[in-house]
Amino acid sequence: MAVFGRWLYLTALMVWVGEIVFFSFVVAPKVFRTFPTADAGRAVSAIFPTYYIIGYICGAVLLCGSIGFLLNGGTRGLWSVSAALSAAMLAATLYAGIVVQPRATALRPQIHAEGAAPTVKDEFDRLHRMAVRLNGAVLVGGIILSVMTATKLRP
Repeated sequence: MAVFGRWLYLTALMVWVGEIVFFSFVVAPKVFRTFPTADAGRAVSAIFPTYYIIGYICGAVLLCGSIGFLLNGGTRGLWSVSAALSAAMLAATLYAGIVVQPRATALRPQIHAEGAAPTVKDEFDRLHRMAVRLNGAVLVGGIILSVMTATKLRP
């Protein structure tokens, strides 16, 4: 079970960081360079539900794994920090996926409508900036976790 637990933890960490990097630095830029803004926005919005579900699952696995390692006599400092960081990353992803993304998705058609109020675009831009910051924070957290884990996780 110990090997499976380490494997599951590491897989969740790799998938989550990889997903964020691939989406943020490959998919989204390429989609927005290839298609008109309105179409690109719809395409990216269609990806977000799955993107966030993957984040929820990976975050839950990291949090449970960190707590499990902590309770099973692992390095207390490492796994305490890992659990706290995993919880913060999961909270950021849950907030982005449950609060920010649905509101931005609801505003998206309005920002391209003729005669749209400037406040709609302002709110959408604010939500987009918040989503980018949350996503960036989760990415930084994942990188920190990967470095911490690489230094301590051994059979």
